[in-house]
Amino acid sequence: MRAYRVLIPILALVAACSDPASKSHAQIPPLAQPTRAAPGDSMTMKMSFAPVVKRAAPAVVNISSKRMVRTQADPFWQMFGMGAPRDRVEGSLGSGVIVRSDGVIITNNHVVEGGQEITVALADRREFPAKVLLADPRTDLAVLKIDVGAERLPVLPIDDTGEAQVGDLVLAIGDPFGVGQTVTNGIISALNRTADPNGDAANAYIQTDAAINPGNSGGALVDMDGDLIGVNSFILSRSGTSSGVGFAIPGAMVKRIVETAAGGGHVVVRPWLGARTQPVTGEIAHSLGMTIPAGALVADIWPGGPAARAGLKPEDVILTVDGKPVADPAGVSYALGSSRPGDTLKLGVLRDGKNVTLSLKAEAPPATPARDEKVIAGRNPFDGATVVNLSPAVADELGLDPFSGKGVLVTNLGRGFAMNAGLRPGDIVRKVNGRDIEAVRDLVGVVSSGAGQWQVTIVRGGQEITANFRT
Repeated sequence: MRAYRVLIPILALVAACSDPASKSHAQIPPLAQPTRAAPGDSMTMKMSFAPVVKRAAPAVVNISSKRMVRTQADPFWQMFGMGAPRDRVEGSLGSGVIVRSDGVIITNNHVVEGGQEITVALADRREFPAKVLLADPRTDLAVLKIDVGAERLPVLPIDDTGEAQVGDLVLAIGDPFGVGQTVTNGIISALNRTADPNGDAANAYIQTDAAINPGNSGGALVDMDGDLIGVNSFILSRSGTSSGVGFAIPGAMVKRIVETAAGGGHVVVRPWLGARTQPVTGEIAHSLGMTIPAGALVADIWPGGPAARAGLKPEDVILTVDGKPVADPAGVSYALGSSRPGDTLKLGVLRDGKNVTLSLKAEAPPATPARDEKVIAGRNPFDGATVVNLSPAVADELGLDPFSGKGVLVTNLGRGFAMNAGLRPGDIVRKVNGRDIEAVRDLVGVVSSGAGQWQVTIVRGGQEITANFRT
């Protein structure tokens, strides 16, 4: 009954309000019907992304890559003389962006890596075979070329200014799942995302919540001016599909790679700092009188390197590069990597509680000692391994610490004892049977002795490992 007692006064109030005697007899006008009209001003027009899409979409392409892979035979059937290894075709799909009207295209390296047959489909569905001008696994970028004769293709201008801000609207354009060109929208969620804040970084990614799915790799991330601010590269997701956490390689690095390829280069030469740095922790920041932990603390200087000539000192903290803040050592590495040898960079440094500015001339890491590449063969633990002398240039090429010291670096493994023994590319050989290994010639001399017992010391991931082998 309590519900009825509440309802009755309400109904009475409604009846009183609707009683004609309680107000004038004016008729309530009918509700106005909504009308449809074209946007009347630029602010209203910007509610649609269509103008940006019309400008950008024609320069985004689909890329398919095929390669032949050999499947290993089943050991069980091999015992009966059956099940020989078979070759099969493996394909991959991705996207790309036309950056020069004569048919130069940027994409992700993982889209075309190992591809023996690469096909580019333009937005108008025409298909062209493509060749790789430059592949850079460290940045996961590759530059392709298609032959379009005298035709001029639509291009996306590369924005390398780095002026994008968190919160800016962006569009992701690509070919997810091979369904055809697709446009999604979102914002820039974060800038300067690095994979490893403690080490080297080839990229400082743009993070976006625009939907990026398999097949979007190599596609365009564009701003509201229709400029290419990044190349979509990967996502973080437990399902394998978009969860709103996607990453794009910034325009500055994209332009660097494209310019290298356009100049006929096949290897990207990255400037180096010539110093070892480490993150600034909260404890370190407090001891240095810093209000927040940021930047890269200089721990060691390479004699005669760029940092030494610029006047950097141990315990300096690099806070900015060319006026842009760096959060950690990876940020410094990216800023240098996206510059060119010969460029002059301004470093904002905290030294003894005071801010100082230093000029650093960017230069490639030294390639001494010479590479001296060898493939080791014979009855020894390194049979089948390709090795080179370790130098700052080699270390930089493979993303290793240039301060790794002397030694011999394993760069590749073919069929042989080394692969079965567990050696890996990136291992640094330091000792064999008690003898220091400082160069390839030292390793060749030791393994030629024909010993049957071997004690090998390597460095892997900063950890020293010693193992014994019998050959």
